[in-house]
Amino acid sequence: MSSRGFTFKQFHINHDRCAMKVGTDGILLGAWAPLASASRILDVGSGSGVVALMLAQRSFSSLERAAKDDITREIIGLELDNSAAEQAQDNVAASPWASQVSIVQGALQDYHEDLFELIVSNPPYFNPGQEFTSAARAQARHSASLSLADLFKHTKRLLHPSGQLALILPKQALACALVEAQHQHLYLAEQQDVYTKEGKEAARFLLLFSPAKCPLLQEDLVINKASGGHSDKYMRLVRPFYLKM
Repeated sequence: MSSRGFTFKQFHINHDRCAMKVGTDGILLGAWAPLASASRILDVGSGSGVVALMLAQRSFSSLERAAKDDITREIIGLELDNSAAEQAQDNVAASPWASQVSIVQGALQDYHEDLFELIVSNPPYFNPGQEFTSAARAQARHSASLSLADLFKHTKRLLHPSGQLALILPKQALACALVEAQHQHLYLAEQQDVYTKEGKEAARFLLLFSPAKCPLLQEDLVINKASGGHSDKYMRLVRPFYLKM
């Protein structure tokens, strides 16, 4: 992956003006978040727009298969940093889904819109005090710009009563996220424990929350097998996007 950009099967992402580059976390979220029948989708902290465009690719494919259902999807990427938001707008404009995806510059705390059936986020999770090479990167990754408390409070405000909130978080943020979700009466519906390599501890967690109580589905997602190579489950998840899979 170059510092300038990353090419997927159906679109290209330039990210040289974004503090946070295209990475595994965002790709996992974009490939995994359940679309179901969501007609309005919000990507919080959209960065380069990669997750929003992955959801657009998946939406287009599913709509092709289910055209008779006449589902129309609107995807909005919300990004605080002005430079990143401008680059995300350029990435969307150059994609096949320019009419389906829009990028809005602003903070979640100040954002007011109609309700969304699906909200996704790869949120900031490093604590203030962590050293970074640039102020923009610090803003992108410090929880001071969007605390977990604010994330759950304001996504709950924007979430349709039958909607879902999909997140990817590291191990150190999991316990806090579950507490904040409980405060907002959001219930964990699915948890995928992500292992970078078989035999290691889970490094990331894909989490799905709902305003309605439901049985918890808990599964594992291994990226690399102990014997080498990617796991079949991971390959099935990301194959529609990576060029060489």
